[in-house]
Amino acid sequence: MSSRIVPGSGQEASREESLDRVTWALRRADLAMQAAKEPPLRAVGVPSSQYQVLINLETTPGITAAELARLVGITPQAVALLTAKLLEQGLIERRAHPRHRTVQELHLTEAGRTELGKAERIISDLERHVRDSLGAQRYKQLRALLGQVIDDLPKWSPPTPRP
Repeated sequence: MSSRIVPGSGQEASREESLDRVTWALRRADLAMQAAKEPPLRAVGVPSSQYQVLINLETTPGITAAELARLVGITPQAVALLTAKLLEQGLIERRAHPRHRTVQELHLTEAGRTELGKAERIISDLERHVRDSLGAQRYKQLRALLGQVIDDLPKWSPPTPRP
């Protein structure tokens, strides 16, 4: 078993311990979730990248492309490509902002709501599977813990690099 110094801790951690971290488990869970949902989403014609845009426009209608990029965590260029495709498919539309004519808001169309509904059936079923797998109490506990992680992350600051 190899070991190394854990930065900032003054302690050695084995490779196995490093891979047993919550941060690594969160990443693996995210990858597993992506792998599980992508094929059925693609089968209904709404890949997960498009689903992210559609669900965010459903929950936050009228946001701009720049706001959408920040919300989804991708570059403005990637949002431009996604929105162009969704505009071409008639799933979303641009509207001028009521007070700022140069600002373009993004909105779902009826066709977009229909496509989102197909994807939501899959995502809701996946969510039900996770809830049933964990049980109601542990599901609620996991959701609360993940919420706490999300809320507390902005308070973290990385350690100062050593010379």
